[in-house]
Amino acid sequence: MEPTIVEGNRIMLVGFSFFGDPFAASGGWTEENEIGRLWNRFVAYVTHHGDRIKHIKDPEVGYEVHITHEETTAKGHYEVFVGVEIAQLEDVPVELSVKILPPTKYAVFTLKGEQITSDWPRMIYHEWMPTSGYQEAYPYMFELYDQRFKGLKHLEASAIDAYVPVRHHQH
Repeated sequence: MEPTIVEGNRIMLVGFSFFGDPFAASGGWTEENEIGRLWNRFVAYVTHHGDRIKHIKDPEVGYEVHITHEETTAKGHYEVFVGVEIAQLEDVPVELSVKILPPTKYAVFTLKGEQITSDWPRMIYHEWMPTSGYQEAYPYMFELYDQRFKGLKHLEASAIDAYVPVRHHQH
């Protein structure tokens, strides 16, 4: 699984966040766990109130950001944010959160079919990264969902991109 290395600009996102163990209720890729429920909440919001979100760059592209914190390693708690990219901040509805991702270099992994539900984070962080000459640049990563993602029921025909912020390894 070899990534493409790209230079990324600052990304402004609006959406919803969850903090805790997203797999406490249900493990794996399912709409029953906190990540699935978060997506369902966001999609319902956009369906009913999407006109309240100004300057959406592409309503067909969704972002799922995973942010690690001090207690991630000890407790398995981290923040998951789902949303859409906006071109500028203006009158963001109070019920939405904003995330501004810094300009950085990304290792972009394209995941297809069964790879999407595999343990690809372990492969990236514990197999690829230690031998790549890169290290994590920021304590987050994101998955980009566009028209190539056909849904959990059609995984075999789907693809997503995983973006991992990287910088050259410092000795």
